[in-house]
Amino acid sequence: MSSPEQQADGAELARGWLSNSPFVAHLGIVLDDLAPDRARLSMPFSDSLPPVGDVVHGGAISSLIDTAAAAAAWSGAKVPERIRASTIGIGVEFLAPAHGRSVVADGRVLRRGAITFLAVDVATDDGEQVATALVTYRL
Repeated sequence: MSSPEQQADGAELARGWLSNSPFVAHLGIVLDDLAPDRARLSMPFSDSLPPVGDVVHGGAISSLIDTAAAAAAWSGAKVPERIRASTIGIGVEFLAPAHGRSVVADGRVLRRGAITFLAVDVATDDGEQVATALVTYRL
């Protein structure tokens, strides 16, 4: 017989993690939408994000990508009895700088399994694409 944790929806786990993570709060990341196999998160621009000038640091964008991928991977997944999730790999391509703009990440599952493959696209809040990534995540 399955435990209640095994029957829980991973979206609930993702929401709880996003709302309680000090790192997510530090970056100001906000959950905009969560659906099975998809997550949309935004990161409002703040003066702490650029290393110099007004360009959002690539590390901050990469953290947003990793967070969106994890949320999408969990959304629609069953929560196992023992959670041992982690990002296995991430490849980010930066397409344009985000000058003084908030950014939005759209993550989606490409193939789900114990190892889940995801794509994440990042754009400024006015729609200019700034990064794209492939993420491999272990549930």
